[in-house]
Amino acid sequence: MAYTGNEEHGITLQEAAKLTRNYRTSVSAGTLLSGYFGRTALGDILGQNSCVGLRIYNGRKETGELAFVLVGVNADGNDMTGGELAEYSVACPPFCPPANELTG
Repeated sequence: MAYTGNEEHGITLQEAAKLTRNYRTSVSAGTLLSGYFGRTALGDILGQNSCVGLRIYNGRKETGELAFVLVGVNADGNDMTGGELAEYSVACPPFCPPANELTG
């Protein structure tokens, strides 16, 4: 499959709220719910030559904590593992946003 970077990924707030609620109710208290990544980290990945998007992997730290790993993706759908990568998100919990439709 060829990737262009213009694939449609939009969903409604109601659909997003249902997805996050389904996840929150399926995991134990204290489980990673979300992670914040700043503009610079995202820009570093997306700004690479031939990068058309991001892939997000679930990971686990040596401590057992869950993590997200971000990697650029090229038009062939290949991970750009030789380039910029990101983790070290600002994890929720403990650093969660105020309650909204996505947080419950």
